[in-house]
Amino acid sequence: MVEFGDRLRKLRKERKLTQKELASLIGVKNSVISFYEVGDRTPSLEVLIKLSKALHISTDILLGLDKSETVDISGLSEKDKQYVQYLIDRLRN
Repeated sequence: MVEFGDRLRKLRKERKLTQKELASLIGVKNSVISFYEVGDRTPSLEVLIKLSKALHISTDILLGLDKSETVDISGLSEKDKQYVQYLIDRLRN
């Protein structure tokens, strides 16, 4: 089972954010992000919501309640993104 801190670190890195950048986005010190990632602290509901907004994900994903997996395709060309979407659509039908 993936812990909250591990999930937060993975999501932050997928978005190419440093701890300092994420901390700035949600209005906390960068040491707080480190504490969350190593499991020394648990964010309040207010901070959890700010984290989800900053990372552009639902709180369910951040908490590990959503079983679907997200994959960052931002580095792909537009043509490749369209092909990925085509494959997803074909698999769903």
